[in-house]
Amino acid sequence: MSRRLRRLYTTGVLLIAAASSLPVHAQPAPVQEAILHDVGFDQHLGQQVPLDLTFRDENGRTVQLGQYFGSKPVILALVYYECPMLCTLTLTGLVGALKAVSFDVGNEFNVVTVSINPTETPELATAKKEKYLKSYGRAGADAGWHFLTGDETSIKRLAAAVGFRYRYVPEQKQFAHAAGITVLTPQGLVSHYFFGIEYAPRDLRLSLVEASNNRIGSPVDQLLLYCFHYDPVTGTYAATALGIVRLAGALTVLALGTYLVAMWRRERHRSAEAAG
Repeated sequence: MSRRLRRLYTTGVLLIAAASSLPVHAQPAPVQEAILHDVGFDQHLGQQVPLDLTFRDENGRTVQLGQYFGSKPVILALVYYECPMLCTLTLTGLVGALKAVSFDVGNEFNVVTVSINPTETPELATAKKEKYLKSYGRAGADAGWHFLTGDETSIKRLAAAVGFRYRYVPEQKQFAHAAGITVLTPQGLVSHYFFGIEYAPRDLRLSLVEASNNRIGSPVDQLLLYCFHYDPVTGTYAATALGIVRLAGALTVLALGTYLVAMWRRERHRSAEAAG
């Protein structure tokens, strides 16, 4: 993402966060500028996430990040559970998109939600998990959607790996942060970014298919990936002219071949009747 686009995006995110904040004294312009500089998403496509990091799951057990990887792609959401507004919008948007995707959490992919606030507890994680699993409403999601808390070192290493920049604002006792989710491969490589608080179900589905190295999905997904290309600048899939031309050519050849085979069979049938 260009610096200008990233700055515009970050500014929008902070305006949303500010609207949800408790009343505070206005920040001086230099402070606001410093916050803007420290907050955002830097795309690290292909970056390996450190799977040796340890966190606490919603039950208070010490877990290693790597145990959620290995066979399925993973959607990573960095939020904090006592966030007054923006994180709720992020997770609500994620649930809305997931409900429109036929893939099931825990089956074709996993979701890992990690709090960026090192003071938050597994009890808070449990409450959030119950809330969003109820909203998602699909069986088996409990085993595939994990809500984690951890110490500052693990949180910062994970955030740095995916390029998620945030800052604690003492005056508001809140975190200034970006909004978005990251799709990771089963090996823990950064595959796709989706920014903001709403995610197109088609784009999210295609990103999971690509992140899985086409191990999930249908022939229709493969057809769409032939025509649509992920744009890392916008975090969306866009149609490519070359892909559409190639698809049109392939469909033309297929139609012509089908027609020729049908004509050949008809001619053979006529010849056999004449010989008879």
